[in-house]
Amino acid sequence: MVVQRRNKPPKGAQAPRYPSRNRRGMGSGERGPPPADKNDKASRPSTPVPIALSGASGGRKGLGRKSLLLRLLSACVRGLLGLVLDQLSALGQRQSYSWNVTLVIGAFVGVLHWVHLTTLFENDRHFSHLSTLEREMTFRTEMGLYYSYFKAMIEAPSFLIGLWMTMNDRLTEFPHVINAVKRFHLYPEVIIAFCYRLYTGTMDLVGFQTKVCWNVSRGQGLNPVESCEGLGDPACFYITVIFVLNGLMMTLFFIYGTYLSRSQVGGLITVLCYFFNHGEATRVMWTPPLRESFSYPFHVLQMLLITHVLRNRQNCKKDFIFLMLSNVAFMLPWQFAQFILFTQMASLFPMYVVGYIEPYKFLKIIFVNMVSIAICFLLMFGNRTYLSSYFASSLIVTWGIMKKRSRIQKLRSPGCTSLLIPCFLWWSGTIILKVTLSQLFAVSDHIQLSDLITARILRYTDFDTLMYTCAPEFDFMEKETPLRYTKTLLLPVVVMISYLIFRKVIPDMSYMLSIGETLSRKHLERDESKNPPTILLVFHELQLFAFAILAIFIMRLKLFLTPHMCVMASLICSKRLFGRIFDRVPFENFVFALLTVMSVQGWLNLQSQWSIIGEFSNAPQEELLQWIRQNTRPDAVFAGAMPTMASVKLSTLRPIVNHPHYEDGGLRARTKIVYSVYSRKTPKEVRDKLLKLYVNYYILEEAWCVVRTKPGCSMLEIWDVEDPTNAAKPSLCSILVKDGRPYFTSVFQNSMYRVFKVN
Repeated sequence: MVVQRRNKPPKGAQAPRYPSRNRRGMGSGERGPPPADKNDKASRPSTPVPIALSGASGGRKGLGRKSLLLRLLSACVRGLLGLVLDQLSALGQRQSYSWNVTLVIGAFVGVLHWVHLTTLFENDRHFSHLSTLEREMTFRTEMGLYYSYFKAMIEAPSFLIGLWMTMNDRLTEFPHVINAVKRFHLYPEVIIAFCYRLYTGTMDLVGFQTKVCWNVSRGQGLNPVESCEGLGDPACFYITVIFVLNGLMMTLFFIYGTYLSRSQVGGLITVLCYFFNHGEATRVMWTPPLRESFSYPFHVLQMLLITHVLRNRQNCKKDFIFLMLSNVAFMLPWQFAQFILFTQMASLFPMYVVGYIEPYKFLKIIFVNMVSIAICFLLMFGNRTYLSSYFASSLIVTWGIMKKRSRIQKLRSPGCTSLLIPCFLWWSGTIILKVTLSQLFAVSDHIQLSDLITARILRYTDFDTLMYTCAPEFDFMEKETPLRYTKTLLLPVVVMISYLIFRKVIPDMSYMLSIGETLSRKHLERDESKNPPTILLVFHELQLFAFAILAIFIMRLKLFLTPHMCVMASLICSKRLFGRIFDRVPFENFVFALLTVMSVQGWLNLQSQWSIIGEFSNAPQEELLQWIRQNTRPDAVFAGAMPTMASVKLSTLRPIVNHPHYEDGGLRARTKIVYSVYSRKTPKEVRDKLLKLYVNYYILEEAWCVVRTKPGCSMLEIWDVEDPTNAAKPSLCSILVKDGRPYFTSVFQNSMYRVFKVN
């Protein structure tokens, strides 16, 4: 299908035609089987007319400007690659590097990544030309839920009133009142809302204009819409903050790669590998409001700081304070961050057992992590999941083992038992303590990453696990992913580096196993002078192994594996690992050849991303939301599919009983009742349960009645697993489509949605 892109030329000039694409990002964040949305990129002729100048910033974003931006972005990436190749000889011969130059290059790659993300996001949705309602509809599933709180805080009479409304929310799980900041980790929205109100208030005070608005004709019988650009528009401000934060993340990656390899070339290799494998490394350009978009940049900072702490024998208090702050910033926005930090402890503990980390330093790291958990617990209003996580349990067990290390050492003997006994005590103690704390704090019904991984290993299935594992982003890693890594040489390079690290570690392991004691202080002092020291090689290798396991079981967690592989690739500049190769082949020739081969597929990957041209439109959902606004009372309670409920709450402000944040046990029970419409239960039974939730209207999506993302993942198949006694009965969905009376009355219908009044 060929569509005409909306443009905003001064005299209504027509834009050229571009092919439309229906595309989903690297996991959409939806739970359960999503309906195929054939309306997401509809045709839109354009004859825009400017209607109101409420600001000068923003500007027009026609196709000419986008084409120029793409050419500029392409030139910058080629320039970055050329800079690396031109400076290989000079940079490779330096034993030290200037931090001023490092920061300048880091700032450049950060801006480059920000522009890259902005370009991909705009090209995919034509976001600058959408109306406010359309922009809200682009935030599907839990993205819309998070954005709704930002919207509520900026539209409230004051920031404090908006914050109070968010902390006493009655719309999201009606009739329950919940603290949404505590439940959904909304500190990013709180901070951005405060910054937005401060920005717009200041600009209004000094008389600066903040946005420009246009009247856009959409064609196809659709009404014209108003489209505003500039930081004065809430959605534009929100998205810009996210992309700037992730631009800063690329600056951190460059500094990280430079610091690990002690070479600016290593930092540039990290950046280029990230760009060449961008589609495997992040999905922020497709799903900006998700929690990892705010959390992951602070994970990069945390990894950089822990690397600094491990590298230096003497650390000042500031090092541990910054480490604590980065832990807090990483854990506050995202409920799964604690499990990632648990994998870090799982990597550090064996290093302590062998002797790579001295006890006094390891105790400081444990103390910093404990303080970080305590701060998060307080800032999240006593959210008990912080205290019952695997991360918290591992810290307590590690502290206990270190306090009793003299007794444990008596159990040691030369051989593998000297390593296996402490590790066995650590793992068994952590699991037992985690289960105990979960029961003690009554959070055993809270789904975590560990629960999903355990369900996959044990092949356990029920309604809740299937709602996760049937979603593409929670599926196993795609078989094509290793092939894509191989085409850009990222996987072969990391495998080669891992092999060389293994060769370096074998003598230390042999020494420790032969005498049954940890490595001596003299050994560590000799190793510290090497570049990089063995402690960093072992830590990053163990962390790579942990991230690989997570990514294999849950595809969504590629966002940890791929960037870490890019950081590991910086070690290609390490003379300690590749000294023999550099003795035979000049350093610059070796790296030049490697980058040349990498850039062949890497450049094709970038061009593939830049070629994604589309435009968001979802007329059926827009019609549904407009009908709800105009034909239902403000206190009418709605139920339906989780992605749609987020849009209903965001755009109509109607109370809902379920939403896409599926981790909470109470919400899962509510959603199970709501989704029984797609089961084989009787209409009366489902009606009675919905009335207990005070539901007035139910939104049925007919596609959900039959859609099947993969074998065993249609709603009927999921319900047949959960409710086998009714497996022979007809589906309730088909009954409602024909005639749901007297229990359900159809009051609205279009090509995608049916709204039933619950009688």
